[in-house]
Amino acid sequence: MAAGECILYPCYFNAHYSRAEGRRVPRSLGVKGPVLTDIERALKRYGIQYRVEDHHHPAHWTRREGRIVAQWTESKEVLIRKIAQKLEIRK
Repeated sequence: MAAGECILYPCYFNAHYSRAEGRRVPRSLGVKGPVLTDIERALKRYGIQYRVEDHHHPAHWTRREGRIVAQWTESKEVLIRKIAQKLEIRK
């Protein structure tokens, strides 16, 4: 991973997961069953460049959900919150 990149997994935004299971946003900002295309759509709305990779979250190695590597130089938490705000439309 190069400098200025941020990895995003769908589990970060899943309202049904606990923090221990990988959720990184408050339940109120989470959505039911987020997928990569939801995150991609939010990144496109913000004009953030990204690439999709066929990797899995270490805690969910059997799910093979994939991940997104976004070009981002600020705090990862800032990016996660921005994406979550665009995802909450789909609750």
